[in-house]
Amino acid sequence: MLDYLTGAGGRRLDHVRRGRGAPLLLIHGMGAHHAMWGEELLSLLEPDFDIVAYDHRGVGRGDRADEAFSTADLADDAAAVIESLGWSDALVFGISLGGMVAQELVLRHPELVRALAIGCTWAGGPEGVMSETSRRMVEACATRDPDHATKTSFEANFSRRFAAETPGLFEEYQNRALSVKIPVPVIQLQWQAALAHDTGDRLGAITTPTMVLHGTADAGIPVVNGRRLAGLIPDARLELFEGAGHFFWWEDPARAAALLTGLEGRAADRNDA
Repeated sequence: MLDYLTGAGGRRLDHVRRGRGAPLLLIHGMGAHHAMWGEELLSLLEPDFDIVAYDHRGVGRGDRADEAFSTADLADDAAAVIESLGWSDALVFGISLGGMVAQELVLRHPELVRALAIGCTWAGGPEGVMSETSRRMVEACATRDPDHATKTSFEANFSRRFAAETPGLFEEYQNRALSVKIPVPVIQLQWQAALAHDTGDRLGAITTPTMVLHGTADAGIPVVNGRRLAGLIPDARLELFEGAGHFFWWEDPARAAALLTGLEGRAADRNDA
């Protein structure tokens, strides 16, 4: 197993790999890392997928990232990761910032994406809707107080219902969040990349089978963005997680896994036709 994956320009990126089956690339969001996908989702996916969840540049054990980058730059990292794995293509699932990266990936390197799932994300531009909750989360990270940052991000990422009904959820979230180091300057660079992201006038060119997933109680990136994405991407399927927050795959991992498995099946049928 490779110790590191290779991103654009030869930069080293940390990752986790598990399971067996169709190639599945997981692209996480801002201020997150590979452990944030969670055992619940990965254990459901690994019987059907060869899963690779990698860290963005500057995160964890990967190479430093000191210069500004765009979601297109991060998409080139994702393309290099797929190629470094020896995959011809992959089902790509990106959430939040990772969903923006996945949009750029399929637009810049369509041959590498056999099917696309994007969750809790936006197309950006003047019609995009970014909440003050997301801004507060970035501001909390900038304080360099880990307790304040994780409490603020916890409140931004989960629905109040799920948080109230799940004993020990905050402790589990905090332990996972702090298990990999993410420098504050990298989070700020990710935030600037997210704010500058704008694919609205290009999404109509996507011909890859696409699914848009979004929690209806998402406080970070409101669900109106998911509805807009599904309307801009030809034949995209919209799947709403009723009452779920930004981390919808934590709140309903079984449904998220089933949708990804179904999308891969439809992509395989299309390729065989």
